[in-house]
Amino acid sequence: MNNFLAGLVSWLLVPVAVTKGLGVRKTVPRLPPPRGRPRGQSGEGNPEIRLLIIGDSSAAGVGADRIEDTLGPQLAGILGETTGKAVAWRNAGANSAIAAQVRDHVLPHIEERDFTHVIVAVGTNDAKNFVTRSAFKKGFGGLLYAVHARWPEAKAYWSPVVDMPDVPALPSSLAFILGLRAQIINAMGAQLCRERNATALEPLPVEGPEGFAIDGFHANALGYRHWAQHIARVILGEAPAPSSSQKSE
Repeated sequence: MNNFLAGLVSWLLVPVAVTKGLGVRKTVPRLPPPRGRPRGQSGEGNPEIRLLIIGDSSAAGVGADRIEDTLGPQLAGILGETTGKAVAWRNAGANSAIAAQVRDHVLPHIEERDFTHVIVAVGTNDAKNFVTRSAFKKGFGGLLYAVHARWPEAKAYWSPVVDMPDVPALPSSLAFILGLRAQIINAMGAQLCRERNATALEPLPVEGPEGFAIDGFHANALGYRHWAQHIARVILGEAPAPSSSQKSE
């Protein structure tokens, strides 16, 4: 389905999305981020690789029981094991944040200036909140500009929205509707990455429900591990990032 038709159908189905969404909210527990310092290091010595994971609740590690099991430290561990280098990591995420909120309320409060790699994890809340294409372009595009301005030497990567039908917490009708919104978000996000000094990864392939936390929405330790491996393959040059080189519809 092309993006125009996806947008039209999704707006026509808003009443269904609202009804189903309220039902999900009543049954799905709201999870906090794991306790612990949102920064650390894998390996000894001066870190040659310095990671920033910035974005929504997934960047904060919601769904994991321990901070060590979140995306930042798991990705640092994989990169450290593979390269033999010390790797520093920093998680900076906010629950329920859309791209514009990360741009305005998360990024300005990160004082470190020496990151070598920035992983941007936003888009899911923009999709489920029915943020329009133009509003996402402004919010996410501004976030990418801000990332490049703050850390001009860093390599920036964006992790798009996963396929919504793979998310266990979502009933099929709601997953279909939000999947239409995610299609629009992912297409615009990939285009903006091409234009604004970032690489759009392929959406994380979901292998099964065992990678999800008890809320059926966020990743658990296994899911974050799978995500970290997915990102590491691109950072290490073991796999291309087709989304950053293909034209959006």
